[in-house]
Amino acid sequence: MLGSTHGTLTTDSRRARVVACGEQPAPAVHGRPAEPDDLDVSGRPLYCEVPDLDRLFRPESLAVIGASDAEGRPNTGITRRLVDWAGRVGARLHPVHPSRPSVFGLPCSPTVADLPEQVDLAVLLVADPLPVIEELAQAKVKFAVVFASGFAETGDEGAAAQARLTAAVERSGLRLLGPNTNLNAFERFRDDLDGPAIALITQSGHQGRPVFALQELGVRLSHWAPTGNEADLETADFLSYFAERPEVGVIAAYVEGIKDGRAFLLAADRCARRKVPVVAVKVGRTEAGARTAASHTGKLTGADAVVDAALRQYGVIRVDGLDELQDTATLLARARPPRADGVVVYSISGGTGAHVADLAAGAGLRLPVLSEAKQAELHQWIPEYLSVANPVDNGGHPVGDERGPRIIRAILEDPSVGVLICPVTGPFPPLSDKLAQDLVDAAERTDKLVCVVWGSPVGTERAYREVLLGSSRVVTFRTVANCVSAVRAYLDHHRFVDGYRSPFDEAPRTPSPSSRKARALLRPGQQLSEHAAKQLLRAYGIRVPREQLVTSAAAAVRAAGLVGYPVVMKASGARIAHKTELGLVKIGLTSASQVRDAYRELTDIARYEDIALDGVLVCQMVERGVEMVVGASHDPLFGPTVTVGLGGVLVEVLRDTAVRVPPFGEEQVRGMCAELRGRALLDGVRGRPPADLDALVEVVLRVQRMALELGDELAELDVNPLMVLPRGQGAVALDALVVCR
Repeated sequence: MLGSTHGTLTTDSRRARVVACGEQPAPAVHGRPAEPDDLDVSGRPLYCEVPDLDRLFRPESLAVIGASDAEGRPNTGITRRLVDWAGRVGARLHPVHPSRPSVFGLPCSPTVADLPEQVDLAVLLVADPLPVIEELAQAKVKFAVVFASGFAETGDEGAAAQARLTAAVERSGLRLLGPNTNLNAFERFRDDLDGPAIALITQSGHQGRPVFALQELGVRLSHWAPTGNEADLETADFLSYFAERPEVGVIAAYVEGIKDGRAFLLAADRCARRKVPVVAVKVGRTEAGARTAASHTGKLTGADAVVDAALRQYGVIRVDGLDELQDTATLLARARPPRADGVVVYSISGGTGAHVADLAAGAGLRLPVLSEAKQAELHQWIPEYLSVANPVDNGGHPVGDERGPRIIRAILEDPSVGVLICPVTGPFPPLSDKLAQDLVDAAERTDKLVCVVWGSPVGTERAYREVLLGSSRVVTFRTVANCVSAVRAYLDHHRFVDGYRSPFDEAPRTPSPSSRKARALLRPGQQLSEHAAKQLLRAYGIRVPREQLVTSAAAAVRAAGLVGYPVVMKASGARIAHKTELGLVKIGLTSASQVRDAYRELTDIARYEDIALDGVLVCQMVERGVEMVVGASHDPLFGPTVTVGLGGVLVEVLRDTAVRVPPFGEEQVRGMCAELRGRALLDGVRGRPPADLDALVEVVLRVQRMALELGDELAELDVNPLMVLPRGQGAVALDALVVCR
């Protein structure tokens, strides 16, 4: 079992109960350890629990600990809001206060033990919640909400206090929201809106306000989970819960820190299986953002490159701004699955259409050229001198009569079109009012996506406020950039979930024979020599050059004869990280005399630099390939990570790499290669043959297996360069660096 130094908590502390993603066995008992089959070969859970949070969001009864109706007291305002909320949702509220007979006219109990019934939810309005937890456990309360601050967000002392609170909750059997949370879960949600809803998760309550306000624009919200410091319930729990709610069409999240990397990925996996989109702002792209998030929530934000890759692996749509969060979540909640991925831009202005089409194509959207037959159909209503190939320019006048709806209908009937984008840069009543109504009418009749960009800075126009926002089918944006990025996210999401296969289903559960051989080579706390590192690679079936380790010039000459000229000679020792910079590599040696001289020079340099050697490697010289790097390291949030990129001596300068979090399959590895800026080198450039991509993929998968099986003991692995030979000839690890934990 992995320790807490890995950032990914043990299965016990995560309460990884066995509700299989994709299956529904009997719910596991709260807090019980996972069974062996529930864990992968690294000891991490393969299944996520779906917590039953119904009584947290819709309790039949709740107790308010520390309730007050005294004027001027901070608790009074909170108590009043909870009383109002309980009345709206039909919950029985019981105030608890040691010296008050009643609060707001409701009978008050002096202690939790004196409550008149077993309650579903306890809201704690006390500065120190720890003593109350045991009382709630004895009263068999299911859920507690703690508003108090002064915990992990304040530093080491607060973190210690939060650890004590977490331990008490673990023992109690109840589930806790907070601390350092607020009243967002008890807001007034509109019940007059229909369609799929947005479920909202935020670690900062204030950052959820813009999404919550979407209700005023006719967008339905079903839940708001303000997770705070996540001493117990965390973002992953709410992702899993919301993924199973039939009314939830999309989950919007503001995430400052991820408490448990594996739990988060399992929850995102559940959302992907259920085809429920997740749109998230994840703080921590910069050092400043990461620092602020840590001070706010007391959690690691994670190395952002790893976090970003992990989110993409499981289809989480990452956005940067709260406006993007609103717009993308709204589109995904409202839009039906695409019938086609073609996008058409339709406008009254050729300049506007060209500008928006340029931005859309630049974002990776496909703007198909409409067929000649379709263009001829559109020219029935649009003058011949205007372009209707895509973008479609109607010249303005057709929107004022019966031609307007016919044009829109004809575009949407094209089988290559899945999305219509209509930019309106400013109002021009009455024509803009009619255009808006025609777009709404068309959206009601089609299952294709109709988007409008209302560019007016005023936003009080009737066409916008009443016509467009009055429709639950049209998706209206205020900026072209947000429209384009939301449409891209929509199409990408459906492509992703349509072909999604969970990597957890195929994750290895039992160690391979290679792991036993490999562990015998590891030296705790030490860096291995190149010779030992290559033996480790061999144990996992990764090809290395023919080579021999020698300790004399004469032995070097004999080895060169066996290996075959030309040869490469390298110093091999446990403390050598950058041999090239120290002059400890000699290449292209073609004779016995060159080998003798090279041996003496290498050992002299090592002696001068005070580097201990275990010998000199005489290696087969491998040429004519693409130099790549494949590596494994340990992330504090997610555990083992695997990297692939352009390799060689300039690897640190080029920084052209892609990373994934195990487990993953062949398709993800090919996706990693496609992300590289230098991807064309693998395809063959300037007359060079294509590289053996299949062999590269196989090496990455074997390094992944090594990272999973040796995760506790392997701190760092770099295969650099991995020479990927021409197609059909394989890949050879020319050098390797291994650092043991």
